Amino acid sequence: MIDHIGLAVADLDRSKGFYAGALAPLGIAPMMAFPGAVGYGAAGAPFFWIGDGKRPGTGTHVAFTCDDRAKVDAFHKAALAAGGSDNGAPGLRPDYHPDYYGAFVLDPDGNNIEAVCHKPG
Repeated sequence: MIDHIGLAVADLDRSKGFYAGALAPLGIAPMMAFPGAVGYGAAGAPFFWIGDGKRPGTGTHVAFTCDDRAKVDAFHKAALAAGGSDNGAPGLRPDYHPDYYGAFVLDPDGNNIEAVCHKPG
């Protein structure tokens, strides 16, 4: 089980704005900050961290679970409005499984961020 995950970002202020906007439809918000790092979470627990001071990597993929497909759609729209780039519009991905409904965006550093619902439509 994962307790939390952290991503290196090149520009903390730019990334703070992106993630605040992109994750809001999922009920995930900034919860804690330290010099050079911000933790996002829900229900009083920060579980997704961004921070500067290290070089961002490539090929990073983080997926957030949603309880319905409308939240996947809202995530994609909000992430694009917050400065993300489309990396896969909301839709079914039957190659993964018949009910896999996901959307993908690239954050300002090129990390592949996804929202996914596994429930039938």
